[in-house]
Formats: sequence, structure tokens, C-alpha cells
Amino acid sequence: MKGLYIVTPDWDDTAALLRVTEQALQGGAALVQYRHKTATPTLRREQAAALLALCRRAQRPFIINDHLDLCLELDADGLHVGGTDAPVAQIRQALGEGKIVGASCYGDLELAKRAHREGASYVAFGGFYPSRVKKYPVTTAVDIIAQSHAEVPLPIVVIGGMTVQNSAPLVAAGADMVAAISSVYGAQQPKEAARDFAGLWA
Repeated sequence: MKGLYIVTPDWDDTAALLRVTEQALQGGAALVQYRHKTATPTLRREQAAALLALCRRAQRPFIINDHLDLCLELDADGLHVGGTDAPVAQIRQALGEGKIVGASCYGDLELAKRAHREGASYVAFGGFYPSRVKKYPVTTAVDIIAQSHAEVPLPIVVIGGMTVQNSAPLVAAGADMVAAISSVYGAQQPKEAARDFAGLWA
């Protein structure tokens, strides 16, 4: 796992969501996570199914945030869970070995170690910077990337207010993927924005 990891915003406009996601994939986004905290179940299923089809055509992994039932129903590529969601071990058991399971670990190396023991595919740290989308403590230190690589043999995703400029030192420190929402979905040229992020690993 390496590169730009795009996370969808809370957009009800499915056509716009698909259009920008497709442009980001064309620009080099490596993985898509569907996250829409305020969607109705009907809208969530419609958007997730459409995004899954888009990712299949682009041959990129598609994972869903939090909704295990939807992940199983659509046979998505995996699930991402936060600290207050179901335990990683439970998700791994439900999805089996072939699927991606991601875990939010915030700024806590012990959470990353536990996620690894329970079968996570990657760990996500952050916030590193203030986000325009999510509210959380901006307390994660850059050192956690090296510490995690030394103690947790899993790819590292960094999240929280990511731009091409401010994520560059995190990639230099060893981050495998940068998760972005606004910097791609709010960009005037999403394809170019994704290409700029992807270039961090060039």
C-alpha cells in the first residue's frame, strides 16, 4: 500500500461525487474510502455501489468506513474502523483474511500494536494538522511514524488537514499513504491535485 488515499466528503450529490472521484483516480489516487456520516441507508448503498463499480474499472481498492453490513453486501475490498467502532478482531473475523481492514490509531502507538495483533492491514495516525472536515485534537507527533515502523509491521496512513506541502515531510518520515478529503474533493482540478499527491512517492 502506497500513495494517495482519498476519503469521500459528505456529499449527497452522487453524480458530483463520482465525477470528482473518477478524476482523482485518473490523477493517480491509489485507494478510495467511502465515508458519508449523514447519508440515509438508501443513499449510502447507492453511492457505495456506484463508487465500487468505478474503482473496479480503475482497478483500485475500495473500502467503506464503519458499515460492515454494507461492505459484506457489496463485497467491497475492505473496511476502515475508528476507535469507537467495532474491534478490529471482530471485523477481521467477519470479513476473512482476503479483505483490507484499516484502523484509526490517532496518536497512540499502543492502539496500533493492538490493531496489528487483531489482524489490521494498515494503521492510520492523525490528526497531524487542523482539518476542514473533521474535528479532533491536533496532537499527533511526526515521531510516531518512525516508532510505528520500528514496532508495528504494517503500512502507515497519515490523516488530518493534509496538503501536498504539509504531507511531504510525513512521507519523507516514512508514511506509506496520505489520506485526503478537502485537498482533492475541494480542489478546482481534482485530477491535478491527485497527481501532485501521487508525485510525493515518485
